[in-house]
Amino acid sequence: MRSRDIVVFLGPGLDRKRASEILKADYRPPAKRGDVFRAAKEGAKIVGLIDGVFFQDSAVAHKEVLAVLEMGVLVVGASSMGALRAAELHSFGMEGVGEIFRLYREGVLISDDEVALIFDPINFEPLSEPLVNIRDNVRAAQELGYIDQEAGERILAAASSLYFPKRTYDRILEVAEGLDESPREGFKRFLRIEKRDLKRDDATRALERIKEIAGRP
Repeated sequence: MRSRDIVVFLGPGLDRKRASEILKADYRPPAKRGDVFRAAKEGAKIVGLIDGVFFQDSAVAHKEVLAVLEMGVLVVGASSMGALRAAELHSFGMEGVGEIFRLYREGVLISDDEVALIFDPINFEPLSEPLVNIRDNVRAAQELGYIDQEAGERILAAASSLYFPKRTYDRILEVAEGLDESPREGFKRFLRIEKRDLKRDDATRALERIKEIAGRP
């Protein structure tokens, strides 16, 4: 299968250079409404939907994905908008990959807000932290003993209270009510040493899965 037969919508989910090392494909910016259908009309055999717009433009519609699936195009979703749509359309043939997809499919996550962030429109660098990543890092910090459960709950409450463009770790720790200095410093230490990126991990898994489907060496 040729690179142009595979279209992947990717933005802040994974560095473009790293993505190209995993899978040779036609990489395009985060998908807005009509982009997935356009890719299929242009001849894509596989569409990878990782990143998509949420609030700044019209999002990829369910009917759009269904129409593409009916055209015989395989659509693989993960990490962000892709995970959300795959969870909703899995029973119609869209393939989901990764932990975030699983959490949406099982109803653990419900809101689009969990994966929303803002990013630089030129280089797609994330400028805020998605709530799903914050949850994962809080859980890991607790499991590894950097913070206790109460501190984790306070950090998550602060993160949830902020509008998604304002969710940075510095801001979250600044507004976290009742969080003592010791757990505050403990969480900062965790972020310096062991910070996770669940969205990036799932984007990587999706590209590896597409590569497997395409039969590439």
